[in-house]
Amino acid sequence: MTILNIEDSLVLIIDVQEKLLNATFNKSLLERKAEIIAKAASILNIPIYITEQYPKGLGSTINGIKNSINNSVKYYEKISFSALDDEILKEEIRKENKKQIIIFGIETHICVNQTVNALLDMDYEVNVISDACGSRSEMEYSAGLSRMKDNGAHIITTEIALFEWLKSAKHEKFKEIQNLIK
Repeated sequence: MTILNIEDSLVLIIDVQEKLLNATFNKSLLERKAEIIAKAASILNIPIYITEQYPKGLGSTINGIKNSINNSVKYYEKISFSALDDEILKEEIRKENKKQIIIFGIETHICVNQTVNALLDMDYEVNVISDACGSRSEMEYSAGLSRMKDNGAHIITTEIALFEWLKSAKHEKFKEIQNLIK
């Protein structure tokens, strides 16, 4: 395992949508951390891809994330649990030529888990932001994280990702990123 690098990273946000978020046991933590990671990735010019599970019924990505990101973000509607069942998204991720996928979203044990396993099958180094993931129940959330770790994903937190990306307080964006967590 290697430490996260801005140049090698891609962020994949899974289904952080209104109705799904409202049903999670850890709604406020998930919402806050998801916004921080999205904003940090935008500041650091890390590519961001966002999936939305059946948005007509479940709503769109929450405004906090939409307002935190730049305009180059790509959105993908899906109905499959794994985001990589979408061949277009799969090919877009491949084209980015990144080796580290930073992933988070809803539900940890379903869509995040199945997408993580597909990414692992494609030989990516997968890093799951645990404090930006959620499920309806804490038991399912914990089981999902455990399963992904057992399958080879790295379970990290928002601050681990931020400070691994920065490497040093001398980074030109340090103050801007640090202000996200104050």
